[in-house]
Amino acid sequence: MSGLGKLSPAKRVDGTNDLPLFYVNTMSVEPQSRPRDTPRVSVTFAEHLMNVEDARNDESASSRALGIASPITSSASSFNSWTSAPASSISSSPFVLSFNDLTYSVKIQKKFNPLACCGKSRNGSSVTTKILLNGISGEAHEGEMMAVLGASGSGKSTLIDALANRIAKDSLRGSITLNGEVLESRLQKVISAYVMQDDLLFPMLTVEETLMFSAEFRLPRSLSKKKKKARVQALIDQLGLRSAAKTVIGDEGHRGVSGGERRRVSIGNDIIHDPIILFLDEPTSGLDSTSAYMVIKVLQRIAQSGSIVIMSIHQPSYRIMGLLDQLIFLSRGNTVYSGSPTHLPQFFLEFEHPIPENENKTEFALDLIRELENSAEGTKPLVEFHKKWRAKQAQSPSYSNGNKKNNNASLKEAITASISRGKLVSGATNNSSNLTPSFQTFANPFWIEMIVIGKRAILNSMRQPELLGMRLGAVMVTGIILATMFTNLDNSPKGAQERLGFFAFAMSTTFYTCAEAIPVFLEERYIFMRETAYNAYRRSSYVLSQSIISIPALIFLSASFAATTFWAVGLSGGSSGFLFFFLTILASFWAGSSFVTFLSGVVANVMLGFTIVVAILAYFLLFSGFFISRDRIPVYWLWFHYISLVKYPYEGVLQNEFEDPTKCFVRGVQIFDNSPLGEFPNDVKLNLLKSMSGVLGTNVTAETCVTTGIDILKQQGITDFSKWNCLWITVAWGFFFRVLFYFTLLIGSKNKRR
Repeated sequence: MSGLGKLSPAKRVDGTNDLPLFYVNTMSVEPQSRPRDTPRVSVTFAEHLMNVEDARNDESASSRALGIASPITSSASSFNSWTSAPASSISSSPFVLSFNDLTYSVKIQKKFNPLACCGKSRNGSSVTTKILLNGISGEAHEGEMMAVLGASGSGKSTLIDALANRIAKDSLRGSITLNGEVLESRLQKVISAYVMQDDLLFPMLTVEETLMFSAEFRLPRSLSKKKKKARVQALIDQLGLRSAAKTVIGDEGHRGVSGGERRRVSIGNDIIHDPIILFLDEPTSGLDSTSAYMVIKVLQRIAQSGSIVIMSIHQPSYRIMGLLDQLIFLSRGNTVYSGSPTHLPQFFLEFEHPIPENENKTEFALDLIRELENSAEGTKPLVEFHKKWRAKQAQSPSYSNGNKKNNNASLKEAITASISRGKLVSGATNNSSNLTPSFQTFANPFWIEMIVIGKRAILNSMRQPELLGMRLGAVMVTGIILATMFTNLDNSPKGAQERLGFFAFAMSTTFYTCAEAIPVFLEERYIFMRETAYNAYRRSSYVLSQSIISIPALIFLSASFAATTFWAVGLSGGSSGFLFFFLTILASFWAGSSFVTFLSGVVANVMLGFTIVVAILAYFLLFSGFFISRDRIPVYWLWFHYISLVKYPYEGVLQNEFEDPTKCFVRGVQIFDNSPLGEFPNDVKLNLLKSMSGVLGTNVTAETCVTTGIDILKQQGITDFSKWNCLWITVAWGFFFRVLFYFTLLIGSKNKRR
C-alpha cells in the first residue's frame, strides 16, 4: 500500500490498552492548504481494518516504527487522525466517470378530450413526447462530490437514475463510461451503490444491527465476522452515529433516531461494501440545515476515501456549497451550468447577470433560472451561452492539464489498484496471476443469504409481538366461536348438515386470516427493491427464507385452532383424525399465506390488495362445493371449481369425518326430519316406513341405517380425490404461489424506468 503516508504500527504503551499506535511520516503529509481541483483521498475503511489487524498480529514490526506517535482511542479516531494525501499519491489510476450527450424522453398519453369527437379538436395525435434529459454531458472524478441542482421537474433525479443504470438501455441515448470504457450493468452493480430519497429501513432494528446485517449481505464470506464487526464500528463512528448505535430506527408508532440519523444510516447501508461510485437522490431532503450539513460532510469523507459521489440536491446552503467540488445546474432537462462552484460568479458575470456580493450563489442562480423559464425565450440563451463557455474553458491550458492525467489508466488497472489498496468491493477478488480483478454477482452463497434474511426477519418480528398476537387472537376468537356454536354435534341428519357448515366456515376462515401477509411484504417491498437492485442478495434467497421462517408461526396457529375446535365440536377419528385435521389446517394456512404473498408482489397498494384478496377468496368459497355440489355446477364454471383453494381442504376434512362406512347419520324415521312429514308423530312415521318396506321389498325399521358417511360424500360430489391427495394438492398450491411470487419479484422489481 504505497503512498499511504507510510503508516506503521507502534508498540502498545501498556497492557491495558488493546489498540495499537500508528505513525504518520510527516514528510508525506499534505500541507493544510490545497488547490480546489486537487481531490483529497483518505485511507479506505478496508485499509484501516487491515492496518489494525496487522498491528495486532505483528508486534515485531511495531518496534521498528519511526515517526511521531499519535494514540488511537477508537477506530473512528484513527481514521480521522490519518492525514490525507493527494489523490495522485494514493492511486496512480484514479477513476473518472464520464457521460456524454445523455438524452431521455418519455411518451405521455393525452387525457380524453370529449370535444375531439365533435370535430373541435384538430390534433390527431393522442401521444406527446416529453424530453426529460437533453444532451447532458460531464465528468465526475474520484475524490470529488458532484451535485446536480435545479428546480422541481428540472431532471435532477432523472440524471441520477440514468447514471446509476436505473433507466432501460434502449430508452436512454448517449454514453456512460468509467475511465473511458463502457460501464457494464453487472460490473456497475458490484462497484456502485444508490441511496434513495426515502429512508427505507426496518423500524425495530437498532442502528448497529441494521449496519451489521448490511455487512453480512454485502461483504464476502472470506471476510471474518470479527472484521465485519470492526468495519461496522468504524462506519458508525465515520457516520457520527456512535450515540445512536443502540437505538432502534423507529417509525410512526415507535420512537427512534432523528431524521438526520436515519439518513446517515441509509447511506451507511449502501456504503458498507466501500463502493467506488455512490449515487444519492436528494440526501438532504426533509432535513434541517445542521443535519443536512452533517450528511454532506459524511459524503465528503466518503469521496475522500477514494469514491466518486454524485447526488441531486434541491437548494444547498452556503456551508454545503463549500463542500462540493462540481455542480451541474439543470433546467427542463438542459444543462445551464456545469463546473466548479468557484467559477459560478465568473460564469454569470460573463452572462451579464453578475451575482451581488454577500448573496448565496446557488439561490441567485436558481432564481435567475426560474425567471428565464417564465420568460418568452426561456432558458435557451443561458443554455447556448453555457455551451460556448464550456468550449472556451476546454481550450484553456489549465483545463487540459487538469484532465490529461485522468486518461492514462484503463478500467481494469484502476479497479485492480483499488482492490490492491484493500478497498472492499463486494464480491471482488484480486487475481494476482494476471493482475485483473474478477467479480462475483453476489458476495455470498445463497444459503448464507437465506440465514441472514431469516435472522433479520425473526429479530424484527420478535420486537413486534403484537403482529403475531393479533393474528393469533383472530384465529382463537374464530375457533372459540365455532367451538361454542357447534358444540358436540350428534350423528343426526341435522348434525351432518351442521358439520358441512362448520367445515366450510373453518376452511374459509384459515384463508381469510392470511390476508395480514399483504402489509407485511408491502412494508418490505421497497427495502427489498433497494437491496436487490445492487445484488445484496438473490431474489430466490429472499423467497425461500421468507417461506421457511413463516412455517413455525403457521404451525402454532394451526395447532391452536385445531385444538380449540376438534374435540369441542365432537369430530370423529380420534387422534389420527385430529392429526389429519391439524395437517389440513396447516396446509390451508400455507396455501393461503402463499397466495396472499403472491398477490402482495403484484399489487402495490394495501387497500387494493385487501379488496382483491377478499373478493377472490369469496369466489373460492362459492365454487368450493359447499353451496352447490360439483355435479350441479354449470360446465362453463367447472374450471373455477378445480382452481378453488378452499375446495381441496374442504373435501379433505369431509372425507376425514365421513369416511367410516359403519357410521350412520340417518336411521329409519329420521329420513322424514328434513321434510314436512317430520312434524308428524312417530307412530305415523313408523306406518309410513312399513308401507315403504312393502313397496321396496326391504324391511325398513326405526333403527335401519339409511344414510352413511359415504353416502353424504357422494351427495356432495366428493369422489375425485382421496383425503391425502386433497392434502398434497393444497400443499402444492402453496409451493405454486411461492414460485409465482418469485417470478413476480424477478419481473416486477427491476426498478428501472422505461
